[in-house]
Amino acid sequence: MGKKLLITEKPSVAMEFAKALKIQINRKNGYIESNEWIITWCVGHLVTMSYPEKYDEKLKFWRLETLPFIPQEWKYEIIQNRQNQFNIINQLIHREDIEEIYNAGDSGREGEYIQRLVFMMAKPNPKIKIKRVWIDSQTEEEILRGIKEAKDLSEYNSLSDSAYLRAKEDYLIGINFSRLLSIIYGRKLAQSIQEEKASISVGRVMTCVLGMIVEREREIRNFVKTKYYKIIGKFGEDENTFDTEWKVTENSKQYESVKLYNETGFKKENDAKQFISELSGKKAKITELKKSKQKENAPLLFNLAEIQNECTKRFKIKPDETLEIIQNLYEKKLVTYPRTDARVLSTAVAKEIKKNLNGIATGFKDEEISGYIKKMVDEGYSTNLIKTKYVNDSKITDHYAIIPTGQGYENYEKLPDLQKQIYKVIVKRFLAIFYPPAEYNKIQVTIDIYHGAEEKPFESFFTSGKVCIKQGFLEIIKPSEKKVLTPEEQTVENGAKKEENLDVLKNLKKGQEIILQNAEIKEAETTPPTRYNSGSIILAMENAGKLIEDEELREQIKGAGIGTSATRAEIMRKLEKIKYIEINSKTQIITPTKKGEIIYDIVRGAMPDMLNPKLTASWEKGLDLVAKKEIEPQEFMNKLENYIHSKFDKLVVKM
Repeated sequence: MGKKLLITEKPSVAMEFAKALKIQINRKNGYIESNEWIITWCVGHLVTMSYPEKYDEKLKFWRLETLPFIPQEWKYEIIQNRQNQFNIINQLIHREDIEEIYNAGDSGREGEYIQRLVFMMAKPNPKIKIKRVWIDSQTEEEILRGIKEAKDLSEYNSLSDSAYLRAKEDYLIGINFSRLLSIIYGRKLAQSIQEEKASISVGRVMTCVLGMIVEREREIRNFVKTKYYKIIGKFGEDENTFDTEWKVTENSKQYESVKLYNETGFKKENDAKQFISELSGKKAKITELKKSKQKENAPLLFNLAEIQNECTKRFKIKPDETLEIIQNLYEKKLVTYPRTDARVLSTAVAKEIKKNLNGIATGFKDEEISGYIKKMVDEGYSTNLIKTKYVNDSKITDHYAIIPTGQGYENYEKLPDLQKQIYKVIVKRFLAIFYPPAEYNKIQVTIDIYHGAEEKPFESFFTSGKVCIKQGFLEIIKPSEKKVLTPEEQTVENGAKKEENLDVLKNLKKGQEIILQNAEIKEAETTPPTRYNSGSIILAMENAGKLIEDEELREQIKGAGIGTSATRAEIMRKLEKIKYIEINSKTQIITPTKKGEIIYDIVRGAMPDMLNPKLTASWEKGLDLVAKKEIEPQEFMNKLENYIHSKFDKLVVKM
């Protein structure tokens, strides 16, 4: 009887497949074998694209006349220190007793690429059926489902096409423009950084991200703080006073005045003092009083960018370290697939979500988490997510959000402390979606001070108070753990404590006349933009160069990002390694180096569109369209080659 050959991306994953298939792990040289199965593994990439000198020895030297280099027939080679494992896989693929091959590589574009390169070099017998195992977690149940439902490899050909094109694009842009810019500007760079010789490294995504970092740094460097003067009005009597803030309206004497810096303040302190003196003894009345209840739902689940940003903020670690930790939690069966862009669940997963909850309830021995689950049960919180914002099949491509599997607890105790803490962050975000919304009482007050009788002109002062009356999901995700606190969530707009302010405001009535106790000047100043840290830059990359703090807005505008969830951390690591940026190990704040800024200026002068996040994102979108079979691979390749030729034509003319 013939055997089935299953190939995973790494040895630890192969062991999990062997356990799920109940194969006694009798490890041979690079594989495991039973009566029915042979399981082997890659060790990451085994095959790589050949450098230009493998096409022609003369191409080892960087000369203008040999550029642009665009091969018609692409060459690949086995990575030298991986030759042994490739030979093992190659021999197994060609064994006569093999009837079926299962590609069980990582379930993503890069995982597909790793395995397809192996098949391309090994050339399996075309009569042998090859199937693709696609899984969302490494639990036994999911592994067995993935094997049972494995589709023909050809079903993933468009994903493979996209993977090959991504590699070719990065290769062609990296090699051609790094060589071209080094030939033209290398000597100038070497002189600037006082080195004997220097080369310029350019990348489709890397250069764009460097641009974002340099531009932000220069904004901060060139920022001039401007002072302006706000007006704070204290209203009420005796103990029952409250602060308000003046804001210009169309009814104000100051409307469109050149004396104003912005709608809340004056350019000069004397003008602010003059304004205050004009209010003395004038009639004030409450003209608007809005009382409302507000509800706020738990945030969406984590995708890779969000958890990387969260871990940078909370634990001050780099995105590549976060990915490594979550990859380990995935391989230990504790969480689902990490390299995902989705922040929601699929309908199919949502229907089975009780399994995850039950697993956490019975297996995770953690007092805090047990308390949250007990409350869910005691209060009868619904576990039906189907018609909620947390389930949306249209927002899922390859994988759903990162959630706990409710399994793998035999591995939990052995984890380092940081990994345990990050696992708990994922569990808490997951449990929060089953909790009710947080509820707030909110009061918004407008007070008008009339210059004469009750008609225009008059000046308007505003305040609001907001207090949480039901914690809901905030019991799990404490306010300090949320993504971004709005000013109202932290304090009342004018700086008074929200609870105290609310007690005074709730006794006010619309139409009530009120006394202005005093008005004072509050000095304010404009603030520069903040530097990226290694987490916020990942979010900005995901949103094509925009650092959007508001979580809901981030979801609404999400489109093609710069890079992918699988590659963004690697790009940051490379920029740091080649000394174009520095990342502070304590704060994770990113700054460009002198070398990085010079490179930026060279690229901006030579080919500025390489710095445009929208262009970089559009290339990523093109790869996505290939994966979705909406455009042919050749169409993408033609556009890429035309782009390279047109850039060369312009740059060589400049020389």
